[in-house]
Amino acid sequence: MVALLAFAVAAAAVVAQFIRRPILLPVVVVALVVAVLAGWVSLVSRGVRRGVAAAVALTVLIGLLAFIGVKTLLGAVLVLVLLVVCYVAARIAFGYEQAAVVATTPPRRVASARRGVLFLNPRSGGAKVARFHVVDEARRRGIEPVLLQPGDDLRALAEQAVADGADVVGMAGGDGSQALVADVACAHDVAFVCIPAGTRNHFAHDLGLDRDNVISALDAFGEAVERRIDLATVADRVFVNNASLGLYAAIVQSDDYRGGKLSTAVEMLPALMGPDAPDFDLRFDGPGGKRQSADILLVSNNPYAVRTLSGAGSRPRLDAGVLGVVAIHAKRPGDFSALAALHARGAINRYEGLRQWTASTFRIDSSQPVPVGLDGEALRLEPPLEFRTLPGALRVRLPLAAPGTSYAAVHGLRRTLVVLLRIAADRTALQCLG
Repeated sequence: MVALLAFAVAAAAVVAQFIRRPILLPVVVVALVVAVLAGWVSLVSRGVRRGVAAAVALTVLIGLLAFIGVKTLLGAVLVLVLLVVCYVAARIAFGYEQAAVVATTPPRRVASARRGVLFLNPRSGGAKVARFHVVDEARRRGIEPVLLQPGDDLRALAEQAVADGADVVGMAGGDGSQALVADVACAHDVAFVCIPAGTRNHFAHDLGLDRDNVISALDAFGEAVERRIDLATVADRVFVNNASLGLYAAIVQSDDYRGGKLSTAVEMLPALMGPDAPDFDLRFDGPGGKRQSADILLVSNNPYAVRTLSGAGSRPRLDAGVLGVVAIHAKRPGDFSALAALHARGAINRYEGLRQWTASTFRIDSSQPVPVGLDGEALRLEPPLEFRTLPGALRVRLPLAAPGTSYAAVHGLRRTLVVLLRIAADRTALQCLG
């Protein structure tokens, strides 16, 4: 009810502002579009063009601030605060309701692990393991912690833990490490626990875990909810999120990428999209069997809800038993400017060079080794690349208090408000989400 009230007050404030100054809305929209386009041109260009575009973006933003005035700015801050309150309250509401998308195999409540083993990468996520005292918290819960050291073979350690009787294994680290331990858990049909101790924790997000609360994820070793989800493979490697190929994969391959993601992308974009840009040579069969190519290609374990350019987005489901494929053909800077404009409107699906579909298997051919970003890890794989889904392969445990669903499952203003209304009326959100 707090979320609904905060949203209603924020909406009323916005409407009141535009009723008093009806010209405000179109001017703000146009100014923001110009600023976004100019900012993008400054990213993909060099020399004088980059400087001019950056100056245009800055000038437009300063002019917009002067136009709306301080009073309007204070009103905007109030609306922002109300929307933050709405967001936080909605997260809590979803968590209490245990909202979950309809699963192929319904979730079931399970007893505490008899012998739980947790592997921890102390370097992942800016040393989250040490910062949140995960080792001590694991021991306090009766979980056996295994702190990885340089040179350790994570797969071998996970195999040994299962051989020694572990019935639940977990990983506190990045998504690449999550995939490796999940592969071992899948092979031996033991349950898996994801601890969001990486940098972005995309897998944890789509599982419906609270990525900001690392310690709470340890509760999955106790009495928990267990469900079966899919995994995917390429070149005998299991992945939990996605494989990116083409433009993004080329950036990930840079030695400087880990130290400065944004600066590396800005430096490399002009060369990767200019007239002398390399041919990524990614050939595949699209829907209907038509032979196609792409400059940006994403193959994911279940399809993403793709709406913007800010990453792939999130996946409403992890148990649909299909791969998601997103292909973008956009070589010229002008094409990327159009893509950026649609991104600003949250309408990237309208970009004519974007294609999206699902498949149980997917093959990519190339005349050369293919750079691949696999769950964020930079690899070079020999073609052809054969992707396939592993439906219901992994038993994953979630804490009883976790939301248990990706927020993509309740995306969209109308659907989110409907879910909140049903929760406020003390109904189950599961009916609505199904």
